[in-house]
Amino acid sequence: MFRLALLSLLAFPLAAADLRVMSFNVRYPNPADGPDFWEKRKDLLIDTVRRHRPDVMGTQELFHLQGEYIVAQLPEYAWFGLSRRGNKEDEHMGVFYRKDRLQPIETGNFWLSPTPDVPGSSAWGMSLPRMVTWAVFEDRKTRKRFTCFNTHFAHRGKVDEEARRQGALLIAQRLPKDGPFLLTGDFNAAAGDSSAYSTLVPTLTDAWTAAKKKSGPEGTFHGFKGTPGKTRIDWVLFRAPWKVKSAATLTDSKDGRFPSDHFPVLVVFGL
Repeated sequence: MFRLALLSLLAFPLAAADLRVMSFNVRYPNPADGPDFWEKRKDLLIDTVRRHRPDVMGTQELFHLQGEYIVAQLPEYAWFGLSRRGNKEDEHMGVFYRKDRLQPIETGNFWLSPTPDVPGSSAWGMSLPRMVTWAVFEDRKTRKRFTCFNTHFAHRGKVDEEARRQGALLIAQRLPKDGPFLLTGDFNAAAGDSSAYSTLVPTLTDAWTAAKKKSGPEGTFHGFKGTPGKTRIDWVLFRAPWKVKSAATLTDSKDGRFPSDHFPVLVVFGL
């Protein structure tokens, strides 16, 4: 993280343009999902990403085979990230980016625990290791930079409330001191009404609340049913002198099927 701090000192606001940012819990390939198993919805997910053209996309629940399939079908993208175990097994916080637009200058991972640099480490009673995958990106045309973190917080309701708060505190402590910053993730906590949210906001700005234009339901989890839940648990937060031109919860579907059990969130920033 020392090198990350040095790079952040070099970061500046990007030139006037749009930056399309997506947060997408893609749902891991669980055979128990039956008609919603990965093999039966993977091309719908590809179509969704292709249609909305994010410049950078933070994913959650991504397995390595899913990441490889996405970039094979969408060769304009590349991705990086380790799994929660520090290898290629289990969930990744994979970050995708358009190769023609962005170049990762540095990438890394840390774990949400008192030993964040130990792969697979966990704490606060969580049932699984949780982590952050990050990058410093440079715009290929303007040479301006920004930092992006992507995460997935513990999922078990009130049982993991303290773990989510501690994870948010660790992220807040590891924010780069300077320069534009993005945080994407599935936080498993209600925006505006949780300790994780209040820990990160208003240090960071919630793109949904700051957006000039909103579309789609506020609830982001739907369990493959298409009926949004009551709370917004997938967020895009930021710290930058950028305008939030729009924020959308994307409800793309085909023949009653959805690309994931979460609606992806797309934010368009005017830089």
